[in-house]
Amino acid sequence: MQSVFPVLEPESPQARAIYDLLLTVSLICGVIFLITTGLLLIALWAGRKRRDLPRQDFGSHRKELAWMVAPVIVTLWITAITIKLILTISAVPEAHPGVPEGKQADLVVRGHQWYWEVQYPDTNVIDAGEIHIPVGKPLYVQLRSDDVIHCFWVPQLARKIDVIPGRDNYIWLEADKPGTYQGRCAEFCGTQHAWMNFLVIAHTEEDYAMWLAGKDPEAEKPTETDEEAGERLFFTEQTCVNCHAVQGTKATADIGPNLTHVARRKQLGGGILENSTENLALWLKNPQAIKPGCKMPNFKLTDEQVRQLVAYLESLP
Repeated sequence: MQSVFPVLEPESPQARAIYDLLLTVSLICGVIFLITTGLLLIALWAGRKRRDLPRQDFGSHRKELAWMVAPVIVTLWITAITIKLILTISAVPEAHPGVPEGKQADLVVRGHQWYWEVQYPDTNVIDAGEIHIPVGKPLYVQLRSDDVIHCFWVPQLARKIDVIPGRDNYIWLEADKPGTYQGRCAEFCGTQHAWMNFLVIAHTEEDYAMWLAGKDPEAEKPTETDEEAGERLFFTEQTCVNCHAVQGTKATADIGPNLTHVARRKQLGGGILENSTENLALWLKNPQAIKPGCKMPNFKLTDEQVRQLVAYLESLP
């Protein structure tokens, strides 16, 4: 179940630093508001029956100093905790001592219209729509865009950061406990911006290693005949290979999402559908009816062809 207000439920040191700053500044502003409002109400009550101006108070250096020093202390306090926040969440080598110059990214995330592609450089695993991470380990994430400006945001785990064509940005991504965390594109990027969602799935070390190894005990194997027919459709009879990649095959295009691990993902189409056999078939039947404006046209596949393609895609590791 997704959180109603994920920004108020931080699950990483970086998100908690932002949350703590929010609470601190809100508390300071609340106290200032109460003091100011209280003094105003006292003045209104005390002078409610007076017709003449109240007695003026000039020349009190002590009061003048108090009104000057108090705001300076508050400003310095907010400045200090803001600097601490920046050092905690920054993934720029010059600003964070934990990032050595030339450090290789643990994850590479690419923004496309309208989905997120995820590369795991150490393992050559390529995925889309889901980011799998081990619990308790800060990952150094490189963010890129292949088309327009996007904005990467996982409210419970990390800050917002723009993903800009021609420029690599970096962010820390970490989770305190296993779970599934909702991520979104927070920058309007075209027709289907609202459905450019993704999931960050945090595993224990053992589960993460199992996921990397491609183990999926819950996967259902379709019939061999449908698998073979679907593979033939994918590689020869249809134009799927012109847009999609499947690791270890001749399909290497990157116009659409990489499909290597599509059977193990929780969502389809940037979060518009839950990943199930029925929904995958629905998507293949007519993608434009599900997500108007996406780059995949309606190929007018027969029900049999859809079933065979689903069988092949669900057989992928």
